Amino acid sequence: MAEIRPRRSVLYMPGSNARVLEKARTLPADTLIFDLEDAVAPDAKEAARAQVVAAVARRDFGLRELVVRINALDTPWGEADLLAVAQATPDAILVPKVSSPEALVAVGLRLRRLGLSETTKLWVMIETPLAVLQAKEIASTALDVDTRLECFVLGTNDLAKETRARFVPGRAPMLPWLMNTLAAARAYGLDVIDGVYNNLSDESGFRAECEQGRDLGFDGKTLIHPNQVVAANEIFAPTLEEIERAEIIASAFERPENAGKGAIAIDGGMVERLHADMARRTLALAEAIAIRS
Repeated sequence: MAEIRPRRSVLYMPGSNARVLEKARTLPADTLIFDLEDAVAPDAKEAARAQVVAAVARRDFGLRELVVRINALDTPWGEADLLAVAQATPDAILVPKVSSPEALVAVGLRLRRLGLSETTKLWVMIETPLAVLQAKEIASTALDVDTRLECFVLGTNDLAKETRARFVPGRAPMLPWLMNTLAAARAYGLDVIDGVYNNLSDESGFRAECEQGRDLGFDGKTLIHPNQVVAANEIFAPTLEEIERAEIIASAFERPENAGKGAIAIDGGMVERLHADMARRTLALAEAIAIRS
């Protein structure tokens, strides 16, 4: 099994705010996205870029995963963002407004020419109707080593803007797009992070949407405020009951008498070997979370 990295809480932080970047070192988020795009005004783009590159280069954020969202490459700032951020070698570069596989392959080729460390991966925003319709094709670029593609991030606000879908409890208008993107990601071994929840005063609504995202199969949720981190960490982590059940299933299949069996009886029910694989992943995720804690 490949190494699992918890991405329960993925917090956007405006790259133009030095105080916020400093605070990031104390937050329990699994992943920090230093944002050079939506959260930064046009006249602050260049200063934010320099500030974020310096922060990433210091390498003093502990076990937190560091991702930088650059501006789209067809904007006045995108190319300079890519060049500068690549030199700082964050864990990943998040590319917005990707609507075709060709666009992502082009980014990967740029990074290869820059000689970027292979440890820096690419994440992609799925935030346009065309991106949703081409999610499979975009995900398939993960087979090309040059793309370094590792993760999809849902841009649900942009999707709502482009489609005119309404934000309603349960997200019925968006469920087909969410699941299409998730299926495409999983088909090519990618992680996938759910979109943001906008109403900071609605804690119960936020928790409900986190629970929905977890049940749909997302690895975590993008967040817009530090106050959302603790709940996301809790909801996207295996529960104690799930861990105990996973231990029972995994250990049962490891017994010599069950080595060649495809299914066994546990507590009065039939459990297949695929459930053992799921159990091992649950235990690996729980262990990775415990190490972070």
